[in-house]
Amino acid sequence: MRRLVHPSRKTLRRGYQTLVLLSVLALAPMTWAWLGSAPHRLVAGTDGWTARVPVAEAALVLGAGLAGGRPTPMLAARLDLAAELYRAGRVRALLLSGDNSRRDYDEPTAMRDYLLARGVPGEVVVLDHAGFDTWDSCVRARQVFGARRLTVVTQAFHLPRAVTLCRTAGLEAFGVGDDSTRQWAAATYVYATRELVATGKALADAVLLRAEPVFPGPPETSLRAILARAR
Repeated sequence: MRRLVHPSRKTLRRGYQTLVLLSVLALAPMTWAWLGSAPHRLVAGTDGWTARVPVAEAALVLGAGLAGGRPTPMLAARLDLAAELYRAGRVRALLLSGDNSRRDYDEPTAMRDYLLARGVPGEVVVLDHAGFDTWDSCVRARQVFGARRLTVVTQAFHLPRAVTLCRTAGLEAFGVGDDSTRQWAAATYVYATRELVATGKALADAVLLRAEPVFPGPPETSLRAILARAR
């Protein structure tokens, strides 16, 4: 019979240390996002929540997909929150940032149409057709549209990453999140799990690489024109 070979204490110790190191590396991006955003975000839905949102130039609404050419339920929830912020006087403009990489897929226009159908005036809406991911949306909000102070609107599970990325991009950003667990619990848990990987990429893009957006320009004046009229 062959004798079983047991790993030495040194091998076990190194294996344990490797596992600890991998765990720390995996959690580092989430820690960065949570700590970087903790004082600058809230979950909407409680009575009087809009009053706790600092006044800002605009709400940056991040895309979340289309279904049949219309906003998905999660994206519609984001747009509803942005409309509430506008009506409450917490923002003066709405910057809708999404994917328009194909002619037959236009998130920002669908987002605008949703808001117009609910009474939001078109003259306070600005479209960013090159918001291909959260980092691109944040960088373009500052570099292309000239924003300085924004309220980021998304789901609560996405809020730490979104707010931290926008603040890293140089924006004075606060975040408002929709508590999607109340309506879409299963989908929320799936997306929240994906945040582990997405936040790792975010840390690399924003801190390690300082990546440029897919389309970094040219500058647009539409947001600044709305803000100038609103003074």
